[in-house]
Amino acid sequence: MPVDGPERLPTARAPRQPGGPPGLLSPGAATDPYRLRLYRVLREDFPLCYDEELGAWLLSRYADVAAALTDPRFAGCPHDGAPLGGPAPLGLCRGAIGCTTPDEGPPRPAARASAVHRKAVERTAYVLARRIAGRQQADLVAEFCRWLPAGAAAAVRGPSAPDLTRLPRTALHLRLTRPAAATDCAGHTALRETALASFLANLLDDTDLLAAVRTEPGLIAGAWTETLRRDPPVQIVLRRTRTDVRVSGGTLPAGAPVACLIGAAGRDPDRFDAPDRFDPFRADPGALTTGPAGCPAVVLGRLEAEHGLCALLDAMPGLRWADGFRPVATGLLTRGPRSLLVRPS
Repeated sequence: MPVDGPERLPTARAPRQPGGPPGLLSPGAATDPYRLRLYRVLREDFPLCYDEELGAWLLSRYADVAAALTDPRFAGCPHDGAPLGGPAPLGLCRGAIGCTTPDEGPPRPAARASAVHRKAVERTAYVLARRIAGRQQADLVAEFCRWLPAGAAAAVRGPSAPDLTRLPRTALHLRLTRPAAATDCAGHTALRETALASFLANLLDDTDLLAAVRTEPGLIAGAWTETLRRDPPVQIVLRRTRTDVRVSGGTLPAGAPVACLIGAAGRDPDRFDAPDRFDPFRADPGALTTGPAGCPAVVLGRLEAEHGLCALLDAMPGLRWADGFRPVATGLLTRGPRSLLVRPS
């Protein structure tokens, strides 16, 4: 029998019972450190529970979430790999391990990053970095992370040097947040913005690692992968069971909506040593959020992290946090810092 939830899925919300599992929509749940405490409580005490307000069963342990994303007994709900509330893909692509649902057979063949895309990302990153290099203070989220994916796309389509001043900020933001075609996982640039912001925050927080990256750019790949594990841009992915499925804490009934807590699974101490620590040298970082190596969104996200960081360090060798600033990650469905205040010089 299922545990910590109704035998039949409710059609109306009910008050949360004292002593029961915490809810994802509880006041303050979108902010740190409450979010990390909530994930820990769910993993340890309520590995399977029903969230009345969310209307879904919660899975928070790595093994259970990994099974829900890959086991054919789970189906995509409402879209393939869609995070709750929209069609944007898990992590950076449509699916954690592959670009297909369990219904659709094997993943697509890996696609190689074209030289055109690589050059466009690199060129756009350097244009953006040089625009803010001479300032006393800048916000990397507003002035770099939100522009790089769209600017690179504009460069691929036409001009040799993208004129970013011709892209109105409001129109750009609307275009980035508008859902892309179902098969166009690379079109979901808003998630790559969030992931890039978390990546830069992690590097700026570790001055020793930042110094090492300046002389050994090969370290960037590990830092990017570790960011997707510890600070994934997508926190919740929906699935639905096709049949009864045994998981930690009980059995999910057939036809049940399931919320896979990606953020909680990526910090599961049964899977990762010191899971809250940012460690780009982990031997096995897991694959819940990195996605298949050839997925266009995964390729572009990695290129934007690599060339974005290199461009910033080249234009601003003394880049550091603004005095007194500390980044704060927020968000319930997608999560990342909303601002990154730095001193470019």
